[in-house]
Amino acid sequence: MKRTYSLHKIENENSLGFSPHDYSRFKFGDGAVAHKFGLSLARGFISDVLSKESLDQQIVVISSPYAFVPTATYALKTFFVYELNHWLAHHDFPVVQEAKVHRTITYKEDYGNLDATQRLALIANDSFHIDSVFLAGKTLLFLDDIRITGSHERMIDRMIAANNLQNDIYMLYFAQLVNEQIHPSIENRLNYHNVKSIFDLQDIILSEDFQINTRIVKYLLSSEVEIFSVFIKDQSESFIRNLYNMALGNSYHRIENYQANINYIKQLLFVNNANLIVNGN
Repeated sequence: MKRTYSLHKIENENSLGFSPHDYSRFKFGDGAVAHKFGLSLARGFISDVLSKESLDQQIVVISSPYAFVPTATYALKTFFVYELNHWLAHHDFPVVQEAKVHRTITYKEDYGNLDATQRLALIANDSFHIDSVFLAGKTLLFLDDIRITGSHERMIDRMIAANNLQNDIYMLYFAQLVNEQIHPSIENRLNYHNVKSIFDLQDIILSEDFQINTRIVKYLLSSEVEIFSVFIKDQSESFIRNLYNMALGNSYHRIENYQANINYIKQLLFVNNANLIVNGN
């Protein structure tokens, strides 16, 4: 049995039920907003679903698929699990287990501005993998931040069918577009509501709750080299190293669109530092 739960249902783009400012910051790594969103999703799901049903299986929470660098949903998932565990422990149920959908990514485009057909065509060659043996006999909560056209959900469905999963399954979303008259590009407007250039990322990166994710990595690496070089020189060495490691972990160095900025980081971290050491500085 598969069911869908969304905390916010988008019927009117002028009345979302949540702050587009916060949502945009969340998508680019604001951990404080991820905390707020995760708690509210958990509390809504508990109140609307779990508290009204008998719970006789172990729950496994599965964040949105990723390769090496986690998505923004991963940060939301952490606080969702904390809050859900509080409720489960209080009612003497087993606490949550977690699993990962491993993803092989085949594209670099940001599909937030695309329609349903374009989105599905873009991700159709991606591959999703999960440990089906570990999941046997458990209730699965597949967690994502927003459902716009259902393209990712169809990829999850394909993985479920391929692994012959017989579990009770919930598809959980912080928000879901339910008005088909609203173009899917609303996702793009939400994503970039608070981020118009890479310089808008500075206060997010400097916040103590910052959590790097795929969106901010791809956004920075796809920037024009001249702009990127100005931005990156103002960042800490730890951030630059983390950005470089995340880029390599997702094999972004093999994507032509990202190579110039990755090479610039490499020069900054290794070649320039090596020259400083050689020159006795």
